[in-house]
Amino acid sequence: MNRVLLVTGGSRGIGAACAVRAARDGWDVAVNYTRDGDAAEAVAAQVRAAGRRALVVQADVSDEAQVLALYAAVDAGLGRVGGLVNNAGVVDVGARVDAMSVARWQRMFGINVVGSLLCAREALLRMSTRHGGSGGAIVNLSSAAARLGAPGQYVDYAAAKGAIDAFTLGLAREVATEGVRVNAVRPGIIETEIHASGGIPDRAAQMAPQVPMRRAGSADEVAQAIVWLLSDAASYTSGAILDVAGGR
Repeated sequence: MNRVLLVTGGSRGIGAACAVRAARDGWDVAVNYTRDGDAAEAVAAQVRAAGRRALVVQADVSDEAQVLALYAAVDAGLGRVGGLVNNAGVVDVGARVDAMSVARWQRMFGINVVGSLLCAREALLRMSTRHGGSGGAIVNLSSAAARLGAPGQYVDYAAAKGAIDAFTLGLAREVATEGVRVNAVRPGIIETEIHASGGIPDRAAQMAPQVPMRRAGSADEVAQAIVWLLSDAASYTSGAILDVAGGR
């Protein structure tokens, strides 16, 4: 398996933590970002400080042409991927379904679902023994919302993450004999910047009392689970959906 990892949405939060922890575990890392190139470069600097190669590539994962260009850049700059963390994702402001627009749903599913499918497809073309690859591992980012439904806030986000759960299970079984493992992690309330983009920057603190452990998690706590699933230590683990949610 090639020790080249692509982390989508790698400039902040869980993606950034994954990139740094994976570098410490021996991966070269391609850090994908959409808007904040400076933040992505800062993550790449931490990867290099860990002694690994890093590449920063801008791409909107919901756009097929940009995903193809992203993989072409990684192929040329680092080599064929052996790992993919499908981390890029969005939420939106809290709302009921009867107040949501089609444009919101198209953005939500375009990035969170279609983007993950696109990136996984291109990874498989490089990893799968069916296509001449040497194997690999894919970790999809789901959410505890897929189990909870997120009523009154993000039902569309929960639905998108439910699709990720089904995609993870199906793809894991589809490529099980081709050297590729596919798993997912379902984070709970995690202290990251994504809450601000949903209009509630202090949501993690507000929700902490509802978590059995009575605290929010950190991006690094999620990253540790993801990097384990990428590793040879998880060699017999595929089709798993791992909750990292403090018992919630």
